[in-house]
Amino acid sequence: MARIVPSADVADSARIGEGSSIWHLAQVREDAVLGENCVVGRGAYVGTGVVMGDNCKLQNYALVYEPARLENGVFVGPAAVFTNDHYRRAIEPDGRVKRADDWEPVGVTCLEGSAIGARAVCVAPVTIGRWAMVAAGAVVIKDVPDFALVVGVPARRVGWVGRRGVPLEASEEKGHWVCPASGDRFVEDGPDRLTELEGD
Repeated sequence: MARIVPSADVADSARIGEGSSIWHLAQVREDAVLGENCVVGRGAYVGTGVVMGDNCKLQNYALVYEPARLENGVFVGPAAVFTNDHYRRAIEPDGRVKRADDWEPVGVTCLEGSAIGARAVCVAPVTIGRWAMVAAGAVVIKDVPDFALVVGVPARRVGWVGRRGVPLEASEEKGHWVCPASGDRFVEDGPDRLTELEGD
């Protein structure tokens, strides 16, 4: 059974998975889908039709605008923002107020296990790769590779991380990396491409 506190605003058409929790003042809009064991923190926003997999965490005041897609195990830090518009304007050139159907929304996609730091901004359309990590305060304007660690404005890759989030260390063999926490091994097999080695 999902836990939804009384001050949360959850649309009747939203689907909330078993074991999920939606905390104070959070808003989950129409037709949003949350998997099992998700957490939506205080004041967080989940837009219309957003889809989240199992075991995702949106920390306090994270803003996830439609049509974002989050795979299993995605972490979105406090006050992080996912945008959804190529060309932002409140009015037309003649002063008329823009309507909801005057623009085509674009989304942020977060692949399995990825993590977005506090106050980071992901400018749609971008894809955050599997197990990648976006540092706090970064502004992401292009796709982030699997296992990449990106920082800054605009975000740039400064290293690699493993599934545990710990920065990888270079091994003695050129182009090979190892996770100091798990011993998992990786190989850099292309520009900005890291592959996890099976069986390690």
